[in-house]
Amino acid sequence: MNDKNQAHADTGGEFLSFTLGDEHYGVDILKVQEIRGYDAVTRVPDAPDYIKGVINLRGTIVPVIDLRLKLRLENARYDAFTVMIVLNVEDRVVGIVVDSVSDVIPLAAEQIRPTPEFGAAVDTRFISGIGTQDDRMLILLDIETLLDSADMGQPAVAEEAAA
Repeated sequence: MNDKNQAHADTGGEFLSFTLGDEHYGVDILKVQEIRGYDAVTRVPDAPDYIKGVINLRGTIVPVIDLRLKLRLENARYDAFTVMIVLNVEDRVVGIVVDSVSDVIPLAAEQIRPTPEFGAAVDTRFISGIGTQDDRMLILLDIETLLDSADMGQPAVAEEAAA
């Protein structure tokens, strides 16, 4: 249950915007620890494709998820613009790989719309809302739900079943 993230989306705040393919996404700036260029990761045997591996970040072993693969976007290429955003989420440090980082966007509560219903064809549980600024739209990610579903040693399904 992610009432914390929904509450933040309802009240607004600042979001780090980044691109995945042609779309712009946002993540709560308070969860961002640092932004760094993508460098080599150590692969983990038998991990899903979207878990690229781990890095050693100043003595902390950090799992790295390619968000493009996790969200099933085609054509996840690695180039000079590929960036890793290091997040601190629920006392876990995780790196996510994105195409590029744009800027920090302040959004007031009235600029954030609820996630539209697409039916069963589209999985929207990772989206906390849609931010609008002028003619720009920002898909706001519910990063806790996304990472809980990423088979990172704490499967979301098992936790929900136990609740």
